[in-house]
Amino acid sequence: MPAYTAAMASEPIIDFDSVNLTEDLFTKADILAVLKQRGTFEMLDGILHMDFESNLIIGYKEIQSTDWWVPDHIPGRPLFPGALMVEGAAQLCNFDYLKRQPDRADLFFGFGGLDNTRFRSAVEPDCRLIIAAKVERIRSRMFIYYTQGFVGQQLAFETQIRGVVV
Repeated sequence: MPAYTAAMASEPIIDFDSVNLTEDLFTKADILAVLKQRGTFEMLDGILHMDFESNLIIGYKEIQSTDWWVPDHIPGRPLFPGALMVEGAAQLCNFDYLKRQPDRADLFFGFGGLDNTRFRSAVEPDCRLIIAAKVERIRSRMFIYYTQGFVGQQLAFETQIRGVVV
């Protein structure tokens, strides 16, 4: 993985030419069967790709003009909040971890930290935010994933997420 710098975005961890980003591998119902977040904090609408060998998972969130945050963030020019982008990425990482280790389904992971976080472009409704996560480290009570979010093939954010059992 390339070095992180504030001035230059990293290369995409998705090979857009070789991954099918149109068909759900796991549906919203499948996600809700694994994750504990509900209601306004359901930040994933589907999982498009999961490959344990390459340590890559790809999901998405549909960003709609009818979403709860639209009237207030920012009136007249709604921007999907960066905090919700990284929440979606954290949920994707959590889903991947729990699918890798189904015997640990009773665990709940919370944020242990974010590193090298950069927001690269605005995310505005109506669009699909594609979120990709690549395993960097997995332990019994914590994980670290490198994540990126895209609208189309435009990088919207990147961050390293640390999840810890809470």
